[in-house]
Amino acid sequence: MITTRKFHCKLALGAAAALFACTTFAADPGAQARYRKDMAVCNSGQSNQDVGTCRIEARRALAAARNGGLNDAPGQYQSNAVQRCGTLKGDDRIDCESRMRGEGSVAGTVGGGGIIRETVTTYEVK
Repeated sequence: MITTRKFHCKLALGAAAALFACTTFAADPGAQARYRKDMAVCNSGQSNQDVGTCRIEARRALAAARNGGLNDAPGQYQSNAVQRCGTLKGDDRIDCESRMRGEGSVAGTVGGGGIIRETVTTYEVK
């Protein structure tokens, strides 16, 4: 009887753990889809980092999403980009914010060493 009771306890604990894992896994299907996409990029070699680092970052992003710490809210990316201009003053800040909104031209890639954003302002001399 004691052996049967231990077996049932272990079975119940195992079932509870499996149920918890399933509900955690399925809690955010968007996060899981994003994780699978991130891992595919890592495995294809298309990320701009080594495979090991890429996989670690993908797992960390999944954990952050599950804990509510990963915010992909619409406009958040744009808001972060414009905040980078916060240290500039006057016309420099205005020009920076217009570049971050996508105005002007863009050249380069992250993998190639950087993205260069350029706007041209023409002033009339009187």
